[in-house]
Amino acid sequence: MQPIVHSIFEEKTSTWQYIVACPSTKEAVIVDPVLDFDQERLKIGTESAQKLLATVTSNGYQVVRLLETHAHADHLTASSYLQKSLMASGKPRPPICIGKRIRTVQETFAKIYDIPQDEITDVFDHLFNDDEQFRIGTLTATVLHLPGHTPDHVGYLIGENVFTGDSIFNPDVGSARCDFPGGESRALWNSTQKLLSLPPHYRLYTGHDYPPASGGSSDGSKSRDAAPFTTVKQQREDNKHVKNGTSKDEFVRWRSERDAGLREPKLLHPALQVNARGGRLPKNTHKGGVFFKLWVDVPADLM
Repeated sequence: MQPIVHSIFEEKTSTWQYIVACPSTKEAVIVDPVLDFDQERLKIGTESAQKLLATVTSNGYQVVRLLETHAHADHLTASSYLQKSLMASGKPRPPICIGKRIRTVQETFAKIYDIPQDEITDVFDHLFNDDEQFRIGTLTATVLHLPGHTPDHVGYLIGENVFTGDSIFNPDVGSARCDFPGGESRALWNSTQKLLSLPPHYRLYTGHDYPPASGGSSDGSKSRDAAPFTTVKQQREDNKHVKNGTSKDEFVRWRSERDAGLREPKLLHPALQVNARGGRLPKNTHKGGVFFKLWVDVPADLM
């Protein structure tokens, strides 16, 4: 039996969110939900999360887990908001789950942003071990450790589908950056090879998509709509960074050169401060809002 998959694209951060459901029991999980952040108005919203809840309600699903693939640096997670909303509507409390290496990531960013220890302790309900299995109704899901983009990164194998997060992108996009703390291009190569070793018909559902704009891109890619998945076969044949015939050294060299010239994600600072807290906001509140901390590099003579 294969799951029912609802793919919901959040355009501002180019993020794919997924609701994955058991056809026979209507139990479901939500993967990588987005909390909206308007950077210009410094305003947080729940429009994207409300769309997920509407899909859950209209299909009569019972959400049994909220799944994160990693601590995202480009969007704020809506897991905590969804958990509270589902409980407020009388539904059972779905645990927020992520890979066990999130602890290392939390400690790293707690130091950078001076996050109090009590705001990162036990904020996730369950930390998965590598290859751990869990049930979604009659379906069995398996946790895959897929490091490289971040050290805590996991994917979820459900039926003949893998929800890969940022461990691989669609073929004309290629691969994700590896320059965050604990990221490593050789580890990402190994993770992509783990995915590409799966049966050719398996679907790889990506965490983001950045389709070429109207008219195509400079490398000849044609314009297209955002796509949630491609097959392992398509990735093996067409992924511009890791397709058949690409060597590990070639990938590592290109990825390292590419990452050295990238700008930081626009929502890096608010995203990491919320995501390290499991989707909760900082406790430093004022007049109905919250304060985020911003690290700024300054010359020594200004200190």
